[in-house]
Amino acid sequence: MTYSKRVVLSCPQGYLPSLDMLVEEFLRNGVDLVAVAGKDRSKVEDIIDELIVGDGSDSSRFFNTTSHDSLEDAMEFAESWPTDALSEVQLVEL
Repeated sequence: MTYSKRVVLSCPQGYLPSLDMLVEEFLRNGVDLVAVAGKDRSKVEDIIDELIVGDGSDSSRFFNTTSHDSLEDAMEFAESWPTDALSEVQLVEL
């Protein structure tokens, strides 16, 4: 699947193991922002950050992450996020 530069990640169940592979897909697709909303959103954001950084040896593994109180807040934030490419905000459910 191809992902937009700006992604809103809805996590109604919180962290799921499928997040690990999803983060790798985001990296391969050049995603610039992942705005997280849903259960344990801060924890999910922290896990994403850990998956990106790994041991810190690869500085090319990067995208911005944020967490939000509601899906609406995450969508609004993502829509205002500046990006080089003209891209829609893409809603992805975990």
